[in-house]
Amino acid sequence: MTAASGTSIGLALGGGGARGLAHIAVIEVLDELGLRPAVIAGTSMGAIIGAAHAAGIGGRDLRRHVQDTLRDRTAVLTRLLQARVGRLSQLFARGHANPVLIDGEKFLDLFWPQSVPERFEDLAVPLLVVATDYYARSEVVIGAGALVSAVAGSMAIPGLVRPVVAGGRVLIDGGATNPLPFDHLLPRADVVIAVDVVGGAARETDGVPDPIETMFGASHIMQAAIVAGKLAAGPPHIMVRPPVGAFRGLDFFKAKAIFAAADLVKDGLKRDIAAALEARA
Repeated sequence: MTAASGTSIGLALGGGGARGLAHIAVIEVLDELGLRPAVIAGTSMGAIIGAAHAAGIGGRDLRRHVQDTLRDRTAVLTRLLQARVGRLSQLFARGHANPVLIDGEKFLDLFWPQSVPERFEDLAVPLLVVATDYYARSEVVIGAGALVSAVAGSMAIPGLVRPVVAGGRVLIDGGATNPLPFDHLLPRADVVIAVDVVGGAARETDGVPDPIETMFGASHIMQAAIVAGKLAAGPPHIMVRPPVGAFRGLDFFKAKAIFAAADLVKDGLKRDIAAALEARA
């Protein structure tokens, strides 16, 4: 489905951990306008949410799913323990082991809505998932085959989520090579909307961040630099930057506040989309 004028919409959703929940507000805008993307591209958290929307799940249902899932902290932590690769005892048995490393495929099976299919071919909307080939040191764009392994590879943040072996490649976080993959949509859609949730300075400027936050922060700094270079080479038609800089990469239990911040861009985005469609009419 495209705009009434026949104009096709491409939606690019970037990485950013918990900040990526803001993508759902953008999807809600498209739903409210009666628009469905002709193609979606996603990296890391953007791939997780992009896949759910490509499966036909609307923004309002995605928001409800996130809120329902995160309501019970004990249940969430129990699921995370089930998705761990190792055991705490391994930290002492083998000094290099990481007992909190997450198996991304198990994580998705536990947290994705049940209606997300197993394969790209069964999605309602074409989807491109961006990951990074660790040994080739290059971007990988996946649009066919097993969905969960592709998305798990795209979200495989080093030190937090285990790399995924798929198609003869070892896949890690797509944010290392293409954190906001709007460039893959420019040849495929008339109007490309890109949602960036890592740009901008951190709101907190005092104190030394903890190791996990430092890891996320360093990744976000790198991703913002990559995005800036891509924008200089050729920007999308519409760039959306929800004001979520106050949130950390693992602030998933602050979902309600992230949604509230993201909702602030909705009216402006509707005007931008209307103007872009009118220009193409």
